[in-house]
Amino acid sequence: MGQVRRTQEEVLDNITKAQQARRRHMTLKQDIITMSHGAGGKSSHELIEGLIRPILANPVLDSLDDAAVLPLSRFVSLDNGNLPELAFTTDSYTVSPVKFPGGNIGDLAVNGTVNDLAMSGARPIALSLGLILEEGLPVALLREVLESIAAHAKELGISIVTGDTKVVPRGKGDGLYINTAGIGIVERTWPMGQHLIQPGDKVLISGSVGDHGIAVMLRREGLEMESEVQSDTQSLYDLVHHLFVHMGSAIHALKDPTRGGVATTLNEMAVSSDVAIKVYEDAVPVKESVRGACEILGLDPLTIANEGKMLVVVAKERADEALSLMRQHPKGQDARIIGEVQEEPRGMVFLQTLLGGTRVLDMLVGDPLPRIC
Repeated sequence: MGQVRRTQEEVLDNITKAQQARRRHMTLKQDIITMSHGAGGKSSHELIEGLIRPILANPVLDSLDDAAVLPLSRFVSLDNGNLPELAFTTDSYTVSPVKFPGGNIGDLAVNGTVNDLAMSGARPIALSLGLILEEGLPVALLREVLESIAAHAKELGISIVTGDTKVVPRGKGDGLYINTAGIGIVERTWPMGQHLIQPGDKVLISGSVGDHGIAVMLRREGLEMESEVQSDTQSLYDLVHHLFVHMGSAIHALKDPTRGGVATTLNEMAVSSDVAIKVYEDAVPVKESVRGACEILGLDPLTIANEGKMLVVVAKERADEALSLMRQHPKGQDARIIGEVQEEPRGMVFLQTLLGGTRVLDMLVGDPLPRIC
């Protein structure tokens, strides 16, 4: 019994040390940039917190939400004071291969940028498009990507209003990279963000996890499964709007778990709000084809990127209502309640396993799936 007690104390001591480490100012330890710095996990977090954010720090940037919310009243004054809040975001896409089951780099860029705006409670209104083309890129492929961008933008009722094109020498790129920026009108009228999560809140996800990352990886490596895995790339604005209309201020935070997957995104939320998040492994939806691929590749579905799913944190008393509303929408039919917010241990995420045990669910370490978005 004494040994068990000491073991428990050691575990708790290690958790406490980890909490303290997360609260300390991070420093970038490496002297050079590695691929893991772009994976969305611990190394990315160190790059942002240890180098980029301290140099560029300001109150808007420091929130580290998916899009910056800019109250125009801070910059412009009108007699009647009726100025909207704007949301502004930017993202770059280097996915390889450019075409993958379920989509291509073009619709991925549109959907990803629109989703970042939606996660801040904004209706997208316009995008910019920056193209970096490698010498030798087939014009037919570029045309296909541009047509996909145009079709998805039209479907969403937004326009590509400005852009830029650069060409780099053969061997100095990888075919095609895209940068987008997006602006939107903030529709919510209540405070919302990953720093506003409260103990007792419930955590929901809109559907199965890991689809996009596994779809890209299988195509890149030329691996075949019994049933093809399709990317989940899609716009989530209409699902967010559906929730806003019915749930209002009961929604405390929205995040799309892209690079680093659900595990990394939940850790970011826990650190931002200084809370703990408990996740039920048996509640997390994972398609059998994705689970099978993860077992073969030695990957955890919870650390795999998604491009058409969102995490929703809502007030406890309205979680069942939120779940019902999400399941009524075509993009939320497989929604689940997957966890809850707790007070302790602050800044940590825990997984209640299928076997009834509990383990720390940490951020993605390394870069098992490079170039997936």
